[in-house]
Amino acid sequence: MKLTDFKALTFDVYGTLIDWETGMVEGLAELVAKAERPLSRNEILEAHARHESTQQKYTPAMKYSELLSVVYKRLAEEWGVPYSREDCVAYGQSVKNWPAFPDSAEALAYLKTHYKLVVLTNVDNESFRFSNDKLGVEFDARYTAEDVGSYKPADRNFDYMLEKIGDIGIEKSQILHTAESMFHDHGPANRHGLRNCWIYRRYDQEGFGATMNPGDMPQYDFRFNSMADLVKAHQAELSG
Repeated sequence: MKLTDFKALTFDVYGTLIDWETGMVEGLAELVAKAERPLSRNEILEAHARHESTQQKYTPAMKYSELLSVVYKRLAEEWGVPYSREDCVAYGQSVKNWPAFPDSAEALAYLKTHYKLVVLTNVDNESFRFSNDKLGVEFDARYTAEDVGSYKPADRNFDYMLEKIGDIGIEKSQILHTAESMFHDHGPANRHGLRNCWIYRRYDQEGFGATMNPGDMPQYDFRFNSMADLVKAHQAELSG
């Protein structure tokens, strides 16, 4: 199996192309500073993952910006910090400030010349608009949690993508699902029989950060530590 065997790359965005962990930590800095005890970066991210996953389970149709507001409230309560509604709303809108990884835009520009590029993301359409501006590429299709009414790792998000992607001329066998999160993406990719590529952004860190522990580790067909490494491997296939 080679990277050049595929016609389309379907992407998770947050954690893969957008550095959401840095965005979260920066967005929560004032709250964390008031916490009853010091919190490490991983403690912040793991708590965020726990509250976000729970909220997505109980309110699957809630817009991501509104869901983040609830996550902020739950974190403040857990850490013993007073909060206002305005604080919650501000954090819910902070996605627009989350940075892209330094290699994302250049890698996507290159890959666009070889593949159709598709987004399957857990955010709402308005939040994604700001991230798309940072990525600088026109995706061939964009499937958001707001479109589907649920959040990955729900199977319905992948069912929706696979049903709609045929409309732009892509068959399931032509897809390489490309993502960081074992929990949100690679587990359901395995269940749906999709070939998959793990962009292991956290290769030099412990734990799963802002995503839940997937339990049994899903299988993957390719692994790279960055989008730049994926591009280098594709270029090597073409030259070799």
